[in-house]
Amino acid sequence: GRADEAQAFRWVCFERSLSPEHLRSYLKRLPDFEDLEAEERAIAHALSHSSVHHALSFLVTWPALDQAAHLVLARADELNGDFYEIMAPAAAALEAKHPLAATVLRRALIDFALERNRTKRYQHAARHLEECESLADRVEDFGRFEAHDVYMKRLKLQHGRKTSFWSLIV
Repeated sequence: GRADEAQAFRWVCFERSLSPEHLRSYLKRLPDFEDLEAEERAIAHALSHSSVHHALSFLVTWPALDQAAHLVLARADELNGDFYEIMAPAAAALEAKHPLAATVLRRALIDFALERNRTKRYQHAARHLEECESLADRVEDFGRFEAHDVYMKRLKLQHGRKTSFWSLIV
């Protein structure tokens, strides 16, 4: 009846928006144990969502931090450092248990600011670079990503003349 239609509508709304509120509303109305399966299905849907940024926002907010870290590492090439309002809080949420994912997010923010000459973001970028440096010792394996010293060398090579940025680095 109407309850089934409403429940189906809640799921469709979640699928489109990745809204934690829609998912909570959907899960609340499921019988015991079915909610765990539905939550797993929702997280799987988020991981394959076309927008890595919407998916990241949902996974951090939910929270499903292990999956958020997996998303960042698997889809790093899709990250756009212009999404500061999503990526900066995500990096902060991930740094305790997932230092590499936090580093990848912060590097995307740094690279965006420097490559696009967003001087108003240099202060933030400098802070992110310092945070990357402090996390570097906790990253056991950078895998396909540059080690911190290699990343620093590349930054200096590509952006060495941006003195307004480098003057902010302590």
